[in-house]
Amino acid sequence: MSLLSLIAALFLEQLHPLSSRKYLFNWLASYVDFFQRNFNAGEQKHGRIAWILAMAAPLVLVSTLNCLLLDVHPLFAWAFSVLVLYLTMGFRQFSHYYTDIHKALRENQLDKARGLLGEWLGKSCLELSHEEVARVTIEQALLCSHRNVFGVVFWFVVFMMLGLGPIGAILYRLASFMHMRWGTPDEAELGNFGTFARQTYHLVEWLPLRLTASTLAIVGNFEDTVYCWRNQASSWPDPETGILLASGAGALGVKLGQTIMQDSEPVFRPELGTGDEADADYMQSAIGLVWRAMVFQLLMLLLLTVANLLG
Repeated sequence: MSLLSLIAALFLEQLHPLSSRKYLFNWLASYVDFFQRNFNAGEQKHGRIAWILAMAAPLVLVSTLNCLLLDVHPLFAWAFSVLVLYLTMGFRQFSHYYTDIHKALRENQLDKARGLLGEWLGKSCLELSHEEVARVTIEQALLCSHRNVFGVVFWFVVFMMLGLGPIGAILYRLASFMHMRWGTPDEAELGNFGTFARQTYHLVEWLPLRLTASTLAIVGNFEDTVYCWRNQASSWPDPETGILLASGAGALGVKLGQTIMQDSEPVFRPELGTGDEADADYMQSAIGLVWRAMVFQLLMLLLLTVANLLG
């Protein structure tokens, strides 16, 4: 059922992307902010209580609905799993930015590409060169591919195999969202409130992130991926993110990271990868790398499903 749900959700998203996802984001932001407003007293224990309560409500709801639908007919439970995946994962959540930036660089419309990237990142990119726009766009695509697809898939499959329905997808995306809203260390108003959200997110992310990096190694340049992972990932400001970006750079054979200019100030970033400078061609290669990784993981899930049936 997990494999069929994933295939159906991917097909549905390609056929009919969710155009109202921003409204879902706004609703989720309001939901999470409600707990922050009512529980934040600046202490870590308050953040722990808020995180548990905010997570418990949707997990209990989804689990209950799944059980009820399963009692009616397994087909209804399967359709519900597809719906949950459709709402929580997908390439199309970010691919329109990536495609438009790629097209703009192909047509030498650098200013347009800068504007699109700035809109995507929410920060100024007007001082970036052609190569820097391509480099930062590839980095963002690798991160979004993991957070919107591979991480969701991992926890969805784990909980489905445990017989707990599609709650894994909800858990991952909600943990990621609360980390984004509460887990920023330099937000003074949050104090220690976001510590638990930050710690929990890193626990939830630890294994799927490494699985994604390993998959990139298998479907890309294996030796360069392993080298970059072992020797460069730890130099990134967030070593966990560094694993993904270094592995992606090695798998593609392209240089990522490096210092860039934003708001007339240099942003120092270590160099990742051992290959050539990024350009529009490498952006196309990155698309192929992500899709190969997705197909590989689906094939692995198929083998697990067949082995389980035979067993």
